[in-house]
Amino acid sequence: MFTTGNLVLQLGYALLIAAILAQTPRRIRLFVAASGAVLLLRALFLVSDYATIGWMVVLLGAWLVLLWSDRANEAQGRFTEEEEAMRSAFLGALPRSAARQFIDQGLWLRGDAGEVLTREGAPVPNLYYLVSGEARVTSKGRQVGVCRAGDLIGEATILSGESATATVTLNAPASFWCASNATLRLFLADHDDLRVAIERSFAGAVRDKLRAANQTIADA
Repeated sequence: MFTTGNLVLQLGYALLIAAILAQTPRRIRLFVAASGAVLLLRALFLVSDYATIGWMVVLLGAWLVLLWSDRANEAQGRFTEEEEAMRSAFLGALPRSAARQFIDQGLWLRGDAGEVLTREGAPVPNLYYLVSGEARVTSKGRQVGVCRAGDLIGEATILSGESATATVTLNAPASFWCASNATLRLFLADHDDLRVAIERSFAGAVRDKLRAANQTIADA
């Protein structure tokens, strides 16, 4: 027959199982902390287990330290004007600290008119975010779109690894953020909790480009 103490103990174990099944580090820590709180209450009011009280106080203290560290990192996230524009454009769903980490995977560069960023049918080595300037998008020798400041270039193939569906060529001198797709794939593999939000942002950018391309073709 289960006593109140045993039922509370089972709840603590259930929360630990929920922590194992959680998909993000923040949720894992939250479930572990909840389990610790339940076991602490049990030790304080039901069984007078001083060893458990001590360990659970340490566990909850560690959780509070990590929580404070996360909050501090969020507050300390600093972005230049270009970085803030990029964060707002397609990293807005991420915490500021995560957006900072993502942006730090790449470099800010300048390109000249005529420079090819992606070539139709060839692997796409990099992801680009255009800060200034303009680029034309061509497929089978026909212009199907234009990339302007605030647009991503190469996002359709970053996760799939497929070849470029169009050629993107700078029309004039431009500045842009550039990151190796290989580097970004490794980053996302190590940050599963960010992958879904970033994939959703990329999918939205692809949909916008398809609509624009269809309109360009229709107008032609």
